[in-house]
Amino acid sequence: MRRSGRPRLPGGFSSPPNIRELKLAPQDEGVRGYAFYMPIIVHIPTALRRHTEDTAKFSCSAANLDDLFSQLDAKFPALKPHLRDENGQVRRFLNIYVNEEDIRFLGGNGYAFKDGDEVLLVPSIAGGNF
Repeated sequence: MRRSGRPRLPGGFSSPPNIRELKLAPQDEGVRGYAFYMPIIVHIPTALRRHTEDTAKFSCSAANLDDLFSQLDAKFPALKPHLRDENGQVRRFLNIYVNEEDIRFLGGNGYAFKDGDEVLLVPSIAGGNF
């Protein structure tokens, strides 16, 4: 006998972790208004891991760069000053790559992430002696 409430999805799940509720056009609907998605994977280099409690990868579902940074800020507050300057702009020394392409050539802050994108944050490192 089936319990009342949320409909069951294939596999017996009522709410798998990779599903979010969206308002979709009828032709785009998944199972009863749900759409399957793959999270964005953010790779955090060793130089920034001391600000992320040694977290090397972070998964989220961000729409754009500002949304991604907001989610990173919420999860890792110590990382915030290393991503944005006082005016909220991406720091000059931080390079951001999406699927191995520099985000500046993909539209910069206006780039809309796609399902399954992999983001790499690369801080410029300088200094040392010759």
